[in-house]
Amino acid sequence: MNIIVRELGLQDYLPCWHAMQTFTNTRDEKTFDEIWLLEHPSVFTQGQNGKPEHILFPGNIPVIPTDRGGQITYHGPGQCIIYTLIDLKRKKINIREFITLLENTVIDYLSLHKMSAHTKSKAPGVYVNEKKICSLGLRVRRGATYHGLALNVEMDLEPFSRIHPCGFSELVMTQVSEYTDPLNFAGRNLVHSLITRLGYTDVHFERDFI
Repeated sequence: MNIIVRELGLQDYLPCWHAMQTFTNTRDEKTFDEIWLLEHPSVFTQGQNGKPEHILFPGNIPVIPTDRGGQITYHGPGQCIIYTLIDLKRKKINIREFITLLENTVIDYLSLHKMSAHTKSKAPGVYVNEKKICSLGLRVRRGATYHGLALNVEMDLEPFSRIHPCGFSELVMTQVSEYTDPLNFAGRNLVHSLITRLGYTDVHFERDFI
């Protein structure tokens, strides 16, 4: 089975989100699944379940309402973002199974870097020492997913203090650099782990945006 991986570097949030929507709205049963590996400039994104009281003082960082699930989160340079444009019907998995697969992929990859990570039943994502290191937010449309996961690697965590991350006032964020040398971390390797779990056998790498 084929998949395309796009290594896109630093991309503004809005055009990337709109490109995901267009891809999902126009794909058909013959369209290859895709994974987009990228970073965003500083931005807060508010999920469909977001409540305004969770946005405390955004300052000069834009807040963008979006169509993924979940609450408010922050994206910025030094965060590994993996957008998963996957036909769940074709893969014969449901959204709960897919979320579990994403979480377990991150947990297993972090364990290779000597980090013991875990999930929480009522708060999707991945945690280390009870601090959140990876956030998930997805949308399913026409049987296919878009949006994905954001893993904090080596970034400025201060903007998370301007919100209640994921809608939790007591939630503390963390990142890979607090536990290991971030130079040992490679987003492409995490993508490879995800591709293997999803059962793809033919992978094409691109560096161009759609």
